Parts: sequence; C-alpha cells; structure tokens
Amino acid sequence: MKQMRSEAARQRFVTWCVAGAIAALAIGFGAGRLSMVIQYPVIKEKVFGNFNASYKEIKKDYLFGTKPDELLNGAAKGMVAALGDPYSTYMPGSEGEDYIQSYQPEFVGIGVQVRQEEDRYLIDSVMKDTPAEKGGVLAGDEITAVDGTAVKGVTMEKLVSLLRGEKGSKVKVTLSRTGSQPLTVELTRAPIPVTTVTHAMLENGVGEIVISRFAESTAKEFNKSFEELQKKGMKKLVLDLRSNPGGLLVPTIDIANKLIPKGKMILEVDYKDDKKVQKYYSKQKTALNLPIVVLVNGQTASAAEVLSAALKESAGAKVIGTTTFGKGIVQSFGQYKDNSVLKLTEAQWKTPNGEWIHKKGVKPDESVDLPAYASLPALPSGEELKKGDYGDHVKTLQSMLEALGYGPADQPGVFGEKTDADIRSFQTRSKIDATGVVTDRTAYMLMDQLRTKLQQEDPQKKAALKAISGAG
Repeated sequence: MKQMRSEAARQRFVTWCVAGAIAALAIGFGAGRLSMVIQYPVIKEKVFGNFNASYKEIKKDYLFGTKPDELLNGAAKGMVAALGDPYSTYMPGSEGEDYIQSYQPEFVGIGVQVRQEEDRYLIDSVMKDTPAEKGGVLAGDEITAVDGTAVKGVTMEKLVSLLRGEKGSKVKVTLSRTGSQPLTVELTRAPIPVTTVTHAMLENGVGEIVISRFAESTAKEFNKSFEELQKKGMKKLVLDLRSNPGGLLVPTIDIANKLIPKGKMILEVDYKDDKKVQKYYSKQKTALNLPIVVLVNGQTASAAEVLSAALKESAGAKVIGTTTFGKGIVQSFGQYKDNSVLKLTEAQWKTPNGEWIHKKGVKPDESVDLPAYASLPALPSGEELKKGDYGDHVKTLQSMLEALGYGPADQPGVFGEKTDADIRSFQTRSKIDATGVVTDRTAYMLMDQLRTKLQQEDPQKKAALKAISGAG
C-alpha cells in the first residue's frame, strides 16, 4: 500500500515537471516572440508574410540566382522610395560610403580635376601642392592608363576609383601630352583638401566670399577667409550663395554665429508631431559693424536658404538675385556597420520670422536676372552635332553661338550652312580643328567661353556691388 502511494506521488511529480516544462517553454517562446516583435516590429505587419514568402521563393526558384544582400538592400531602397520623398533615400554599402565621403574635409588621391571628351579623359586642372603637381602632371594631359589598365571605355566613376586609394599607396598614371612621347608617372596618393569656400578682396574695401556648399570643413574655411579679408581692410561683405545646394546644418549655424548679432534667431526646427521644437539663436562672440549683401538664385537651396533668410531677417542683410529653390525640410542621416546610409526627412525649418519657405523659396530684396545664356543646358556628352542635324540640341548650340557674338541662325533648330560656318569660325578662333563638327572638345570650349563671359558681365554681382557701395 505504501509502495502504491509512493508510485502515485512519483507520477504526480513527473506530471508537474512536464507541465512546468511546457509552461516554461510557452513562456519562453512568448517572451522570445515579444522580444522579436519589439526588436523587429516589421514582423507583426500582415504584409510581412508576403515579403518573407517572396524572399524564400526568389532564393529557391529564381532561374538566374541572386544574392541575399542584394535582395534586402533592394527592399530597403524600395521601402524608402515608397515614401514619395525625393530627399529621403537608402544608399547601400559603397554608395553610403561615397555619400559620407562627400562631406569630409579631404579625400585621398593625386589632386587633379578631369573632364571627358568623347572617349578621352583630359586633365582639366592640377591642384596646388598635390602629388600630381609635384609629379609634373599638366593641365591638358590625357590620361590613357592607370596602373597599366587602359581607361578608354571606362566610366568616370571607375576612373576616379582607380586614381583614389589608401594614403601613401602608389599609382602609375600614363599620360599623352601634345608634342611629347607618352609618359608614365608614379605618384604617391595623399590627402587632398576639399575646398568649399573661396574669397577675394575687391575695390573700395569690399570683401567677397563664395560658399559652394556646406560640408564638414566649411565653417573653418569661412573663418579663415573672413580673417584674411579683415587683415586686408574689409569694410563690407558680399556673400555669394548662388547655386549652393546646401549640406550640413552645423557649419551653417557656425557661420551664422559669426555674422548675426548675438541673441538674434537663426532658425527654428520643428520635428514630427511637434515632439521637439529647436530654436537656434546667434552666439556671436565679437560684434560686427559690417554691411552684408547676399547673392542667391534658383539653385540656392536648403542650408544656403537657412543662412540667406537668417541674414536677411536677423542681420538686416540685403538679398539680391532671384527667388531661391525652396527646400524647407531637414534630413538626418546615419551610417550602419556595413557603411550603408539612411537619409530621412525628419523635420521642417522656419525662418526667424516664422515663415516656412518650402516650395516657395526666399525672395530677394532686389530681383536681378542673369542673361538667358546662363540657363542654357549642357550639350550632350559623347555625341556629335553636324550639318544636317536638327532638334533641341542644335537650338541650344545656336543660342550659345549667338551669345558669343555669332548668328543668329537662319533656321532655329536646324544645323544649316550658317551654323556650320559659325562653328568653323569658332573652332578656328579657339585654336582647334575647324571641322564644323561639334564634339565634346568644341562643346567644352563653348561652355568655357560662356562661363568667362558670365563672370565678366554678371549683372547680379554688379547689382550687389552697387548696393553695398552706398551701405555703411
């Protein structure tokens, strides 16, 4: 009897152990499931089942095979694209690395700017104190090979990647130079500073600072330019932000702190559902008695609009040019371990007066247009235009020629006898073969001469100098 009671007790104990184990498993599974949902909230979405099933089906049965990382990076790109926001994007791997690099104060390379003419790569300019200059590379040299690899037919992106590399590494560049035998120079790659700010001292104590975009080093560059101009006796400032696409907010605010009176607002940043409203006020250390004129145009955008509006509304600067682009939203970006980058619109910004300029832009105090030729599109690269051709590209070509003193064309949009004669005349004056055929080289010369003409005429800059001459 005692043995039977002992056996019953043992069975009850085993039953409770099994039940406890099942309960523990259930609790563990539930906790694990909850943890997964918290960590990966996407799995609780009904449509995630479709995504997962599609992923498995593609991996299992797709005829030509694929790679998991390509599938998932493509899915991430598509997810961000589904927002319908042109400013939000997902950049996988090397794309993300290139994006981050674009804001860095330097890159590692040899120090040349290259342009493409047909299937040739020509050195457009050689930067000062760089490996290329020290190695005797000259503007006008043609790059024919890098480390023994011919560059004919490769993309510009591929060429750039061949020229860049690790600091201290060596690269052999084969060059073709007019009047000389092909030569190969071995260069040691080095850090090349990225310049976003230039300056010049003009007449009557007017300093000019041009900011091309806002990168990591822009505020430091600006301060250096500003100090050099002050040493030269700057009494007034023309700040040129034309065609500046924006960039990083931090250097923008740093520059505003330099130019805007202490305590005046620079901008307000409003986040989703007003969960955070951030107002930036000037922390100017040294008061300035400096009249400022700001130059803007339709390509002045984002952070450049922040600075333009702040100077206009909080520092009394006069803005001259045309209405700016109108980008009143703010993106933040973060880089993942594999170098991929997610850039996402997370806030909107307002001017010191509380105005949201999105899709409206900053209106200038004085509206001044550039000549019509300044807005002409570039001629297509890698194509030829010749007698007998017609269309929009020919019309653009004829407008360029007319701006340079040729023409007008007898038949707009038709490459006829008059256009052929004008091109030959232009080629002769530009000391290139007078073939009458517009190749990349001729197109480059046309654009280069138009840029020079615009710099000489520049009605917006002349208006700025006129306005600031009476200020102070």
